[in-house]
Order: sequence, then C-alpha cells, then structure tokens
Amino acid sequence: MKREKAVKGIVRIAETDLDGNKKISTALLKIKGIGQSLALAIPKAAMLEPNLLLGNLSEEQIKKLESVIKEPIKFGIPSHMVNYRLNPETGEDEHLVASNLRFNIKTRIDFMRKIRSYKGIRHELGLPVRGQRTRSSFRTGAIMGVARKKVITAAKEAKKEEKKK
Repeated sequence: MKREKAVKGIVRIAETDLDGNKKISTALLKIKGIGQSLALAIPKAAMLEPNLLLGNLSEEQIKKLESVIKEPIKFGIPSHMVNYRLNPETGEDEHLVASNLRFNIKTRIDFMRKIRSYKGIRHELGLPVRGQRTRSSFRTGAIMGVARKKVITAAKEAKKEEKKK
C-alpha cells in the first residue's frame, strides 16, 4: 500500500513564502522579479515538470530551483529574459529578485535624484516619469469640475453668514 507524500503548505524560495498547493510555474509568479515567461522557463531549466505541486518537491529540488532563480543564465535561460541586462558596473546580465530588486530600484532612483536628472526630478515631485500627459491624469489634491463648484458656493455662503454676524 503506497502512501502519498504530504504536501508542504508553505515553501520559502528567494525570501518569499510560496503556496505549496500550487503548481511550480504558478507559485513562482508570487516572487517579485519573476514574470510568466520566466516562471515557465525556470522549472524546465531545473529539470522539473512545471505542473508539479511546489509542496511535493524535495529539499534538493527546491535548492536547485533557487539556484536557477539566482543565476538563470548559467542554466541556459536566454539573456533577454533577465531583468537587469548589462549592469553598468560589471557589464554582465543579471537577474534580481525580491529584496535585491527593490534595493536596486531604490538605489537607481536615488542616484537620478542626486544628479538632478529629469527623471530624478519627476520622481521627487511625484509626477509621471515616462512622458505621460498630465492634463487629465495624475491629479492629486486639487478639486476639479462639478465638485469644485459645490465647494466654492459653500465657501461663499459661509462668508455671507460670517458677515451677517
């Protein structure tokens, strides 16, 4: 009589808790820095079936999966699928995930602010960085349109009442 191996409920990969009841390719999508195409390529590069449940994997398989996530180019994943191509410092393609990705993005934005580039200034002011129009979008704080009329009329009425007193 065969016993089914118990499925681990939570599996920790790349500093992220993943649901062990989901397929590998679906569970990997929860890691910041991994998209759909990379989530399908990682299990194949690790010689695993993408439709296996993540909780059924052994510790060795999980370590293999994590090493593929950290260095996908070494395992045959093409460089166009990584998220940090041609690092200016090293000149190599890298793939950043989780806290490394967050830290790298913050560092780049801080550098742009420091050198006072156009993008850095837009980040500081909280405005769109990539050339979007701002006439109708990204409006914060100011009241516009019909709601503004109501506010103005209410303010005028309040002034009239103050003058009467």
